[in-house]
Amino acid sequence: MGVSLAKEGVFSAIRNQVTKGDTNLGPMGIYTRKGDDGTTGLLFGGRVRKDADPIEVNGAVDEAQAALGLARAHGYRDAELNEILMDLERDLYVLMAEVATLPENRSKLSAGTSLVTKEMVDKLETLIDSLSERFAMPTEFVIPGQNIVSASLDVARTGVRRAERLSVSYKLDDSLVTPYLNRLSDLVWTMARWQEGDDHILAKGES
Repeated sequence: MGVSLAKEGVFSAIRNQVTKGDTNLGPMGIYTRKGDDGTTGLLFGGRVRKDADPIEVNGAVDEAQAALGLARAHGYRDAELNEILMDLERDLYVLMAEVATLPENRSKLSAGTSLVTKEMVDKLETLIDSLSERFAMPTEFVIPGQNIVSASLDVARTGVRRAERLSVSYKLDDSLVTPYLNRLSDLVWTMARWQEGDDHILAKGES
């Protein structure tokens, strides 16, 4: 049985990861019944409706994270790809923790653990620049589906894009959530092209 992090368990899971060693929070359960009224709990306290903006954002991020995991499973033989994707999946927990926090509790967030940092965004840009040097960058639209790994990455990219669009409604002046997702979608697109090598299928009918 799968448990969706977009449901009641998302914030319990984040809270469990972010506050390691805090036994006052108690163990994470699969079900709590607290969400049966259509609300969900936030990190550091508070409850909101399950269709509130932060929940929609984190639901989309959860979907994108799962899609990245699927791409990693398809490309399990590639150690470098596996390492990059695992790191990105972990970063998304940091991002979800930030989104799952009320503005008045943002001072409780910890940089790099529950708060997206400039260094995290810079890391994505460095990866984009590095990977882009390994193949001929297409200058036309590319048709997804050249191989299972690149296709999986393109599916993940669309999930990241959706999360990015939704994050605009959440955006705070001091938050790097939207820039991170923007850069992440660029990185995942680059990774898909990297996995194709120089064998891209162009939309205009030429490879």
